[in-house]
Amino acid sequence: MPLIRRIPKRGFKNINRVEYQVVNVRDLERCDGEVGPRELKAAGLIGSVHKPVKILGHGEIGKALKVTAHRFSRTAKEKIEAAGGTATLVGADQDSN
Repeated sequence: MPLIRRIPKRGFKNINRVEYQVVNVRDLERCDGEVGPRELKAAGLIGSVHKPVKILGHGEIGKALKVTAHRFSRTAKEKIEAAGGTATLVGADQDSN
């Protein structure tokens, strides 16, 4: 039997892991008005609208935007709100009945 089949396998791969598509605050300058996953896809900042998006706080933003994403880092949310915009979570505006 080959050696690779005789030695114990190591490691763990979490099947429940969520991989976010990350977008930095500085990249949001390419967009205007309301920014969501569809607008980010159109601007070429993410690859798919079907995967969750996380906004990170690297860089600065100079205009007020209404940003909608699945997650925000604390610094990204602060920078967006300091520029006069709003940071909204996807699905947070829907009421659960």
